[in-house]
Amino acid sequence: MSVPTFFPILRPRPGLKLQGRGVYLRPPRLEDYRAWSELRRTSRNFLERWEPTWLDDDLGRRAFRSRLGAYARELETGEAWPFFVFRKSDDALIGAVRLFHVRRGVSQSGTIGYWVGQSHARKGHMSDAVATVIRFAFEGIGLHRLEAACMPENAASASLLLKCGFSEEGYARAYLKINGEWRDHRLFGLVSRL
Repeated sequence: MSVPTFFPILRPRPGLKLQGRGVYLRPPRLEDYRAWSELRRTSRNFLERWEPTWLDDDLGRRAFRSRLGAYARELETGEAWPFFVFRKSDDALIGAVRLFHVRRGVSQSGTIGYWVGQSHARKGHMSDAVATVIRFAFEGIGLHRLEAACMPENAASASLLLKCGFSEEGYARAYLKINGEWRDHRLFGLVSRL
């Protein structure tokens, strides 16, 4: 059987694994599909109100492979660093953190986004994961500033960002199209102390 030419780009950088206190993070792999699709499916009602509109085939294997291809291209160019988050105690996939819109030159900045499965929410896992990615961004790849945003009614996300050291910096009207509607967002920033 011949291997499609695009297949090698789906392999993440070998050895890229970040260690938090109770979680570890690594780039997504093809073998994560089943755990990812199940976690997203069972958390759909919990996640939809905070995310872009889910497509009909969003949880399909083909969509997952396409997502991995996009992540691999971003990793290659250094534009983004996608990570799945796993609980150390049992290797369960619990969510994801993505460092994206990485800008170099005079900016040296990036944006953090994240999601957690409903059954794993409010247990400290995501603040552990976000803190780990912050350390990676500042100490590992030399960024100077990080940004994040959340909708005004997402108190849990705002609390997480503040707990991880972000400061609220502003308010953006109709900032992102979430679940089919342009939604306002609170804006947060964090500057490296290095």
